[in-house]
Amino acid sequence: MKIGIIGAGNIGGNLTRRLTALGHDVAVANSRGPQTLTALAEETGARPVRAEEAARGAEVVVVTVPLKAVPDLPAGLLKEAADGAVVIDTNNYYPQRDGRIAAIEDEGLTESRWTERHLGHPVVKAFNGTYAQDLLDRHRPAGDPGRLALPVAGDDPAAKAKVRALIGELGFDTVDSGTLDDSWRQQPGTPVYGLREGVDAVTEALAAASPERPADFRA
Repeated sequence: MKIGIIGAGNIGGNLTRRLTALGHDVAVANSRGPQTLTALAEETGARPVRAEEAARGAEVVVVTVPLKAVPDLPAGLLKEAADGAVVIDTNNYYPQRDGRIAAIEDEGLTESRWTERHLGHPVVKAFNGTYAQDLLDRHRPAGDPGRLALPVAGDDPAAKAKVRALIGELGFDTVDSGTLDDSWRQQPGTPVYGLREGVDAVTEALAAASPERPADFRA
């Protein structure tokens, strides 16, 4: 597939490494410009581009930037994406880094719903509680007893299925964690966040989550 990755930090960089290794056509962008991505491009074969070009023709677009940077992404970021493009949001709200976001704090908006509103395009929440190094080191073939499971939330069943299939290709199982409004179950401070377990344990952790945001993740 043609995949655009916006953000080349730990998650974005390692997704670039894994997805190119799997044979996907990956364009990667960051806030500092394509000239700063030369080493990653040489390592992986990904195409370094400007943020406004990353989604061009892409079937899947991964937005993996600090939450506070989402409103500053270029206008019309997704207008040249392929028809029916799926957008994956990996972001988390960390008030100490992102500042206070009233819609999340006061209105109870989930982090990904807030991101979706800014992007003007539906998103699927995934990889937000995944250790970046695990993408490189802990992928396993289907059926392996040590295979980890990742929660995935979204409103569109077809989009969610596409993301789950891609995660399966990356070497991880998935658990459907509900709609985007249910994605609080996998936000920071919940039992599933950072959990390195299989399907059963991830399913149980999602069910055990509380909608009240932990104090450590409030401004």
